Amino acid sequence: MAKTSAVWGIDIGQCALKALRCLPGDRRDRMVVDNFDYVEYPKILSQPEADPETLVREALQDFLSRHNLAGERVAISVSGQSGLARFIKLPPVESKMIPNIVKYEARQQIPFALEDVVWDYQQMAGGSVEEGYALETEVGLFAMKRDQVYRALEPFTNRGIGVDFVQLTPLAVYNFVVFDQLKDLPAADEYDPEDPPPSLVVISMGVDSTDLVVTNGFRVWQRSIPIGGAHFTRALTKELRLTYARAEKLKRNATKAENPKAVFQAMRPVFSDLVTEIQRSIGYFNGIDRHAKIEKGILLGNPLKLPGLQRYLSDHLKITVRAIENFRGLTGETLTSDKKFRRNLPAFCVCYGLCLQGLGKSRISTNLLPQEIVTLRLVREKKPWAVAAAAALLVGCAVSYAGHYRQWYSADVENRDDLKSVITQADGVKRMSASMQQEYEQAKTQFQTITTIGDSLISNVEGRLFWLELLKAIHAALPHDPPDQKPEKIADRQELHIETLDCEKFDDLASWYQPVAESYQRDFKWVQKAETPPEAPADAPASATPDVPAAAPAIPTAPPSDAPPAEDPGPTGPGWVIELAGYHYHNENMEDQGAEFVRRTLIKNLHNMTVPLPDGKGGEIVDVPISDLGIAYPVIVQQSPIGPPEQLVDESPTVQRSARSAVAARDERTARSPQATVEPPSQTVRRFDFIVQFVWKPTPESARRELARQRQAEAAATVAAVERGRGD
Repeated sequence: MAKTSAVWGIDIGQCALKALRCLPGDRRDRMVVDNFDYVEYPKILSQPEADPETLVREALQDFLSRHNLAGERVAISVSGQSGLARFIKLPPVESKMIPNIVKYEARQQIPFALEDVVWDYQQMAGGSVEEGYALETEVGLFAMKRDQVYRALEPFTNRGIGVDFVQLTPLAVYNFVVFDQLKDLPAADEYDPEDPPPSLVVISMGVDSTDLVVTNGFRVWQRSIPIGGAHFTRALTKELRLTYARAEKLKRNATKAENPKAVFQAMRPVFSDLVTEIQRSIGYFNGIDRHAKIEKGILLGNPLKLPGLQRYLSDHLKITVRAIENFRGLTGETLTSDKKFRRNLPAFCVCYGLCLQGLGKSRISTNLLPQEIVTLRLVREKKPWAVAAAAALLVGCAVSYAGHYRQWYSADVENRDDLKSVITQADGVKRMSASMQQEYEQAKTQFQTITTIGDSLISNVEGRLFWLELLKAIHAALPHDPPDQKPEKIADRQELHIETLDCEKFDDLASWYQPVAESYQRDFKWVQKAETPPEAPADAPASATPDVPAAAPAIPTAPPSDAPPAEDPGPTGPGWVIELAGYHYHNENMEDQGAEFVRRTLIKNLHNMTVPLPDGKGGEIVDVPISDLGIAYPVIVQQSPIGPPEQLVDESPTVQRSARSAVAARDERTARSPQATVEPPSQTVRRFDFIVQFVWKPTPESARRELARQRQAEAAATVAAVERGRGD
């Protein structure tokens, strides 16, 4: 149902249910009241024997029996003690960033998780905006626990009343005061925080507590004081020994009592406590806002009817305190014609403020209604339109279906004899096409199978040479003495004795490289240092032939020895790891023994050496770098200390022949045969054991030719760059 322009403001208090129904007035500063209700409970909700839920339910049922709220907006209030209000002064900030800053402040100021509360904020009037930046901005932050909000909504939900606004009672009072009592406020852009308008103290007394609101129309400060009308009643029950009901009746008719002086004497401590709390609150407010000037106060609520209260507050607070006698911004016959309304007029101030918010006339318009309820209500309101749209869509689909069915029926084979023969021919062509398509797929599958077999056979032509090339590369990388120049001393021979060769395939070579990375960097740095040419001395004589230009400086093949090699990420992907385990006796020279000899020979050769291999095209022997075969990352992974001296018999064929010749020369006169067994002399040697590993990714000959072409292109580009440099 569509909402009307009327708004009901309902305040469920401790003593009665108050309600106002208002409409927009003919002016911005006017509002029309056309209905009201005041339902007093049989007992005050805070009485020990009272059942609050039953009393509120019965009062609301009585109210609904006289008024129909269907299609009208409803605003309700909740106690200020149930909520939290914070006023935050923001630093100069971009206007568009205010929501983000407020959300951050909400997490800091609200002592609960934001998911457990309903909160809202509003930027207070009086600030300014310059070049997109908000200055002197104060934001009001208001929150309430989610379960308390639902508890306040429960009486209305049970009766099927949809609540549109939920507001804290002190803020409803503030909206009422600004709209109805502070008529001479300056414009918002004329507000000066250093010289604000005079402030007004609003004392809204309820049954159990008193809401204290201090405002100048632009800024507001509120506090709930835990003293209300019920405290005067309890004082009478205690001092005069009366029942709660008799004490309440005596309080309301104190001037008609047999001994009015005794009545006021019994209530005097409560008067004193109330004034003390109000003075403390005003003193605290003056401490946080030193520019505020409090000049007067007003009393709200039915307890202000207590005789002597208004005068007592004026005398002790040193300001003029007056009671609300009429509403200046509210018009309507109800104000003048109904005695019940006039008698309880101070109790309708909260309802007044709620109606202002419902009509969009309030200064603070925050709403603590949970967002999920708002969303559910919007969905419910849109549901009829969704049903209508779905019905229209179904009608459209039915019309479309009818049109298509008519067209289909006109071309149905069962109804058209002239189409049957044509369709039969088309079906025959379709079957022939399907048969031919099947034959094609079978032929295609056979072709792919034969192609796969052929590719496998062709690829194996190059693959069958991989292991032979690996063995030849290892043999070439091992050091050798020329056959006719082999030193007689074993320790001087360029020999590495390989005992075992092993291999293992890795799916990812990075797992192998990680534990040996440090050792590889050490060996690689040694190779670089060995390849770096020595620098010419600074005092070397100049060329004796000045007419001959000096040769261009050679480009070093490795960085200087003091420059560490670039960090190598290492090999990745699948490949083989080859392991060579062996030993050598080349351990007499202190600078070329143990691991140093292995690095100088095997490790260096695996880095830089070439191996003669037949060219795959014409069979010509070409020198191929070992690295082009996929061999890389040689590293000494294990080494033992150089062993102690031991005696070793040289069993090489050359030494054996030399020993036999010497024996034959000495004994040629004897009958002894030169072919007799001869024990060659032994030598003292020291043994060094090692294990070398390196990566091998088999590279076919076609890929090696591509690498060679790339190197030739890079070399040509380098030569061209050097020539250009000389020309310049």
